[in-house]
Amino acid sequence: MAETPLIQLKGISRIYGAGETEVRALDGVDLTIREGEFVAIMGPSGSGKSTAMNVIGCLDAPTGGEYFFSGVEVDNLSADQRALLRRHYLGFVFQGYNLLPRTSALDNVILPLIYKGLSRAEREALAMQALEKMGLSDRAGHDPSELSGGQQQRVAIARALAGRPRVVLADEPTGNLDTKKSAEIMEVLQHLNRSEGLTIIMVTHEKDMAQYADRLIWMVDGRVERDAPTRKVG
Repeated sequence: MAETPLIQLKGISRIYGAGETEVRALDGVDLTIREGEFVAIMGPSGSGKSTAMNVIGCLDAPTGGEYFFSGVEVDNLSADQRALLRRHYLGFVFQGYNLLPRTSALDNVILPLIYKGLSRAEREALAMQALEKMGLSDRAGHDPSELSGGQQQRVAIARALAGRPRVVLADEPTGNLDTKKSAEIMEVLQHLNRSEGLTIIMVTHEKDMAQYADRLIWMVDGRVERDAPTRKVG
């Protein structure tokens, strides 16, 4: 019996507006991602790559089609059940870090754990483990303003990892970083994928960053135009 894909999109559409103002952000997307893959999604502005990420992350609902997570049809879940899916199975990393100012790195990482019903001690232990993975245990008490851009993004990755998700969704994770810091962040993500089997789905506009992934999905006009191993790209 074939292994159930972790993520499967079947004919997914996302339409905004109607009539002359209608925009098909996604137009019949079929996509399968298996546990442990590192996938990069690329495409020109307006191609639908961020919308696809939002649908996968249950941040946006599709207009049509079917979305399955580990064999469960997400559209059949209630709003509360989708929130639980996000909370327990998905971790998010954004271009802008989205860290709270005047709040320590440790407390930034702890924040999403508050909703898991854990004790303060349990939350602190998980947060410190995540910071240690990022090489930032000695920066746990520092506010974002006291950290470099690369360190802030590593705190953001620690925050995504603290809840022990099955999937990390990274939207332009190196967009605010220079070339050296970008490579450091990509090496961190690649290590997490290869050493821990973490599934990573990354939206990027930088081909050099996409090469760290094992597979590239190229989107145009809301459709998947190409899906191939990165070694075959270019």
